Formats: sequence, structure tokens, C-alpha cells
Amino acid sequence: MSKDRLKANERKTTTADEAVRSIGRGKTIFIGTGCGEPQALVKALIDESENLGDNEIVQTLSLGLMPYNEEKFNDRFRLNAFFIGPNVRHAVNDGRADYTPVNLSQIARMFDSGKIVIDVAMIQVSPPDENGDCSLGVSVDITKSAADNADMVIAQVNSKMPRTHGDSLINLSEIDHIVEIDEPILEWRPEHEEKKEVLTKLGKYLSDLVPDGATLQIGYGSTPDAAIKYLTKKKDLGVHTELLSDGLVSLIESGAVNGSKKTKDHGKVVASFVMGTQHVYDFINDNDMIQMRPSSYTNDPCIIGHQENMISINSALQVDLTGQVCADQLGNKFFSGLGGHVDFMRGAARSRGGKPIIAMPSTARDGSVSRIMPTLDPGSAVTTTRGDVHYVVTEFGIAELFGKSISQRALALISIAHPKFRSQLLAHAKSLGYVFQDVSGMTFTGTIYPEQYEAVLMMKDVEVYFRPSKITDEAMIKEMFYSLSEATMYQRYMGPKKQMPHKEIQRLIDIDYEGTMTVIAMTKDGDHFHVIGMASYDVDKASNTAEVAFVVVDRWQNKGIGMQFMDMLIKIAKDKGIKALTAELLSENFRMLDMFYRTGLKVEARLVEDTYMVNMDLWSK
Repeated sequence: MSKDRLKANERKTTTADEAVRSIGRGKTIFIGTGCGEPQALVKALIDESENLGDNEIVQTLSLGLMPYNEEKFNDRFRLNAFFIGPNVRHAVNDGRADYTPVNLSQIARMFDSGKIVIDVAMIQVSPPDENGDCSLGVSVDITKSAADNADMVIAQVNSKMPRTHGDSLINLSEIDHIVEIDEPILEWRPEHEEKKEVLTKLGKYLSDLVPDGATLQIGYGSTPDAAIKYLTKKKDLGVHTELLSDGLVSLIESGAVNGSKKTKDHGKVVASFVMGTQHVYDFINDNDMIQMRPSSYTNDPCIIGHQENMISINSALQVDLTGQVCADQLGNKFFSGLGGHVDFMRGAARSRGGKPIIAMPSTARDGSVSRIMPTLDPGSAVTTTRGDVHYVVTEFGIAELFGKSISQRALALISIAHPKFRSQLLAHAKSLGYVFQDVSGMTFTGTIYPEQYEAVLMMKDVEVYFRPSKITDEAMIKEMFYSLSEATMYQRYMGPKKQMPHKEIQRLIDIDYEGTMTVIAMTKDGDHFHVIGMASYDVDKASNTAEVAFVVVDRWQNKGIGMQFMDMLIKIAKDKGIKALTAELLSENFRMLDMFYRTGLKVEARLVEDTYMVNMDLWSK
């Protein structure tokens, strides 16, 4: 049936050279995107270059041959890229090619309005069906809009192009020249793989931010992809993305993705273009679950924001201490482009329960440069503003920025920078006035946060999170302090206490996790954590003992929080080789004294006036 359709259009069927020869001079030529690039037509464009001149070529990401970008063709072709791939960077930065910064969601609008006139669209499609409809296959994105607006459409009809569902069709009647050439569809893999141990840690942290039922967008490269292998145990995930690649397809095949919780396009995986291996192309071929849509739909922040729990994961080149993100231009050198970065970050920020996330390794250039910087390099562009980023993730943890002050942001970002850069980042933050001058920076002196002491326990049918404190916990601890009753305050501080100033909280959270340790207990209300208890110790190096102190908010007392703190401090202190734990308690604080005895370790308690002096030998049997 398809061949009959093609025969009916014999007057349109021609060779690649003949089709390209009809373009003429001084025209604007659109070339299809990424893996959908019509390679046979590109080759013909060069073969017939003597008959062409002063032609502008517009496209987004190119993965194929780009001979028209070579210096010897400068008088015949001038590239105007909407996104800068590896094979374009030198030409753009050398001034031999142009770059138009534009959000992917807005490119169709430029074509529709005539802001950019498309004279010729060179595209690649599948063979037609019985209705004469060909599929744009792996590249709908801006290709459909370019074809709709072009004066002339030249289509390479390739039987190897997968036939995709959604808004991906173009009828033979809309095509001016049909070129039947079968060739393998271009395949794509990330251009640079990060170290396996870095990707492993990144993936685990990213998976912590993805709840069951979330809808995902995952950007280019191995860094955003790092989350995928840790999401296979999640349930009812959805996908609304510009790029569909091997990573997301493997997640779909794992059963974690069914789209059942999607607010829009229920049960469907929505994408704009596909870049991957043949396995991906086989998976999407005639698969009704996969809906290919133009970028004006997939990247529309309003549509993205309509999805509840929309999680957007994208990478970056640099992030400054206020949260500004550079993803497309480093210094005065263009690196990539806006693409869908801003579209999805803003869309996820609009979503109820949504999370715009920047994921990146903490360093670049083999560890010699920190990606978290005091300020962006001079000349670097702000791709995403500090108001649009909610989370930044490196292999050292998660920095939550949404709703946080400059001081809180700076400390959070320094804490996930590579340890060897933290001290100098803190010094810069102080010099810029971003943080209090009295921040000692003990946390940033090369210490690794001891995540092995984190735990989540069910207590009275509520999940309670236990972990060592972080320098970013000040606001939560302050909130806890002012929720304590006078009686609890009196027992903890052995006298009346009216305030908890910044300097005191700093001593509890700006710690080295060696000589000083603080652990906190938290409950979660939506995305917001509340501290419900705190325990700490300070080591006396001369005696190799550690004095402990505990406090639990009133409504959580007598529920096992204190005993869990005791077990944690014993475990940590023994790991550090500490000899004994000590405490000074008011004589009426029987509950605290009872906790010591319930450990089963040897406890000595001396009553001195109205105070118990307690010593617990950690190594007694």
C-alpha cells in the first residue's frame, strides 16, 4: 500500500541531488534535528554546493556530518544554530557560525510568525501509510513546525525510520520532493561519561528526590541519566520530556513507568525527539504508549506545570553561591544552548509538588576546578536564574535552595562542593557578605558528612528521620528551641533559658563530626522537615570521654526518641574510639538517668548536691 502511494507521487519522487539542485541561492534551509537528520540530503547538499551560495542553514542539535560548516564552504553556507553541539562549538566560537539563543518552546513561534523565514525544510520520514501519511519518527520537535512553514519540503523517505504515534505525521501532499533512500538512523550516546563512583552517588541522591507517582524530565548526558538505575523500584512514574533516550526506555521497560498518576496525557510517555541506540528505535516503533509531540507542546512551561509532581533533572557547567546556573556559556565561549533547560525548570517550579533540579559532578577538568563557584566566571551566561532552581545535587549531597536566604544557599552549596574547595568557597562567601563572619567553617575543613549514621524509623506510625546535623540546619533547630516548654528547657539547660542565639546554634551544627557530634530527629510535613529532638556530645581529648546532652520536644517525649539518640551516640562514639560518655543531670531528671542504665553498659552516677554526675563506660560488658 505504501509503495502504491509513492507511485501516485512519482512526479515528486526524485534523487537527492536533483532535489537539492532545486533550492537555489540565498535561501534559508532547515535541516532536521539530531538522530532524525537526513544524512543523504546533507551529503547531496555538499555535492551540489557549486550550484548554491549565500544559503543560511538553521537547525538545533546536529549529530551527523556537517561539511557545510567547514571553512571552505563559508561563501556558500552559513550556519545559524539554535543549540550548539560538539561539532558546532569551534565554528560558533571562531565566528564562522551563528548562534541564536532561544528556548526550545519558542522556536515554532518564530517560524509561525515569520520572525525566521524557512524557505526549504530538509527532513526525514517513514514510508507513508494507506492515507499517505508519513511519520517524522524520532524528530518531531521543531521539525514539524519548520515543515509546516517552509515554502519547499524535501523529505528523505527511509524505511528504517520508526513510525511514531502522537502529533508526528506529515502527508505526502505537503512534501514537494520525495527522495527514497534507506540508511541506518543516526545513533547517539553521551559524549562524556563521568566517573562511575560519582554517577553512583549522584544517582542515589537524585532518586531520593523522586517520589512514587512523579512525572520525569531528564536532560542530556550521563549526569542526569545517573538517576535512572535507582528509580526502577519506584512506582507509577510518568514521563513528559523533550528527549527520550536509552536511559528512560530502560526505566519504562523495568515497569516503574506506567503514567497512571499523570495529570495530563494519562498513561502516555510524551516526548519531542528521540536520541539513542537502535534498541530505542525498535521500542518506539508503532508503540502507542509513546506520544511524539512538537516542542511547542512538550516544552511549554504551562503544560509542564500542569503535571503534578513534575521532576525536572538537568545538568550545568557552574552554579554560583547564590544559585545562579550557567549551562550554555562558560566565560566568553558558547558551549551548548538554552534548549529546554529553562522551559522545564520553570515548568517544574509551577507544578504542585514539582522539583526543578540541577545535577552535576562537583568538579571539572579532572578535579582541578570546582563547579560550585563564588561567582560565575566573567562572561558566563546565567541560563537559569537563582529564583528558578529548587535543588542542586552533586556526589556530595543535596542543596535545597527554594525559599532559602543567600546565607542559607551559600552554606548549602558549599556543603555539597568537593571538600578540597570548601574552605576557599567559605572565605569568598564571607568576603562577599553572603554569610555571617563568625561561621567557623569546621564543617568545611575537608570533613566528609557521615551519612552512614542516617536512619529512618517508624515510631508511633510516623516516619522519623535521624541524621547528623548539617550547617544548614540552623532555622530548623531555632524553630525546635522555641517550641520547647519551660519545664523541658529547664531540664535540658539546668536552668531557665530564654533565647537560642545564632552563635550557640552554630556551635551545634558547624562541627567536624569528630570532636563534636550532633544528631537530630525530624518528621516531614509535605516537603518540609521539622526537628523534634537533638542530641550532641563534645569530646574531652585529655580523658577521651564525651559529654552528652539530649532534648526532645514535649509532644514527642516518652516515644523512644531519646533511647534512639542514646543508641546512635554510643555507636558513633565507639566508632571514634571514645572511652566513655558522661553527662551532668538535674537530680529530678530520672528519665535521662534511666536511659543510661537501660543501655546495659556499666554506669556510675554520683549525686553532688542536686546534680548527678554520670559516667558510662562504652567498652564494659
